Amino acid sequence: MIKVLFICLGNICRSPMAEAVFRDIVKEKGVEDKFVIDSAGLGDWHIGNPPHQGTRAKLDELNISYQGQKARQMQANDVNDFDYVIAMDQQNMDDLSQFSHQTSDVTVKKLMDFVNQPKEQNVPDPYFTKNFDYTYELVKEGCEQLFDYVSNKHDLGTK
Repeated sequence: MIKVLFICLGNICRSPMAEAVFRDIVKEKGVEDKFVIDSAGLGDWHIGNPPHQGTRAKLDELNISYQGQKARQMQANDVNDFDYVIAMDQQNMDDLSQFSHQTSDVTVKKLMDFVNQPKEQNVPDPYFTKNFDYTYELVKEGCEQLFDYVSNKHDLGTK
């Protein structure tokens, strides 16, 4: 199993959007049985809450499921339990440094690091910008290219 964890500040906007979009891509490619996909926040403000209304509205518009998603806070063992820990911005990356990983097998990167010539280095937080459309545009591109990277690295044989 390939385990992917998306990280943002509160786990109600960007990371649940990325989780849902990546899950949708994986399902479309017919390899959902090869993945465990989750998301978490670095803060504890929203634990147990569903994704933000703006995230839900954007995903509903695109018929992308977020069923069962509830905000959770990242735990210390998450870094070792996942193969890919994908942060939404540099502040998330900086905050992730408090979690030590005992294995070199984990890939800890920003989502935009997987995008060739990205429009942004970070995925802006729509909790503050209110621009869920733009966030989705970046997340979609990042997730597609992350999937291609993971697919090639693990020889999933999809295109």
